[in-house]
Amino acid sequence: MNIKRSIKAMIFSAALFYGCAVQGSPFDKVAAPPTQSVIYVFRPYHYAASLLRPPVTCGEDTARIGPGGYHVFIVPAGEKTECSVQWTETSDQVEIDGSKRVYYIREEIGWGVRTGHPHLNPVDADQATSEIQQCCVQEQPVS
Repeated sequence: MNIKRSIKAMIFSAALFYGCAVQGSPFDKVAAPPTQSVIYVFRPYHYAASLLRPPVTCGEDTARIGPGGYHVFIVPAGEKTECSVQWTETSDQVEIDGSKRVYYIREEIGWGVRTGHPHLNPVDADQATSEIQQCCVQEQPVS
C-alpha cells in the first residue's frame, strides 16, 4: 500500500514540475517591417504560480504567456504603446516610447494574499538575451 502511495506522489510531483512549462519552438528573433517596433514579452520558468496566465496586452494584441514562454508583439513605430497585465487583485503597465527598436519586457508573478501578482519589468537587451534564450514561443507571432 505504501509503495502505491509513493508512486502516486512521484507521478503527481513530476506532473507539477514538468507539466506546466510552455511547449513550443525555442526563441527565434523576428524581423519587423521598417515602420514597426518589436516587443518581446517573456516569462522565465518558475514553479511558483505556474498555473497562472494573466492576459498581457501591448497595443491591440493580447496574449496569455505561461512560464517559460514568450510572445512577440509587433507595434507601430513612432507611437507610444502601453503594455499592461491585469489579474484579479492587481495590474501593472509599462509605456514603450515608440522608437524604432526591439524592446524586452519580463513578466514576473509575485506573491499575493489570495493569488499571484503579475509585474512587467523592462529589461535591457544584454540581460534579456540570455534569459529569453531559455523560453519557447507561447503563440505564433502575427505576420
